[in-house]
Amino acid sequence: MTFDPQSLTYDDKGLIPAIAQDHATGTVLMVAWMNAEAVARTLETGRVTYWSRSRQAFWVKGETSGHVQKLVDFRVDCDRDCLLLLVDQKGPACHTNRRTCFYTAVRDGAEVELMRPEA
Repeated sequence: MTFDPQSLTYDDKGLIPAIAQDHATGTVLMVAWMNAEAVARTLETGRVTYWSRSRQAFWVKGETSGHVQKLVDFRVDCDRDCLLLLVDQKGPACHTNRRTCFYTAVRDGAEVELMRPEA
């Protein structure tokens, strides 16, 4: 069966959440948003492309930072309303220069920084 990006369930703004996970380690790197065109571009090019809600523009991950996400596997959840992108991440995934955006834990009621920015 041929995949059609329009077959996904988008929110009222035409967006779907996309979770980026390191294909080799399983580390969850980040969560961002895609629209149907970003999905199509990602599948066509193999370079992960998101929709930037703040800039209202396409965002090819790593285009300016060099921290590229190469698509390894593209998965759709059972409700077709969330994506899991298994990626080969070059450099940090987070704009704070950390490997993952999930670098803060809450433990015993306090926030704990799990990793420092990469040099």
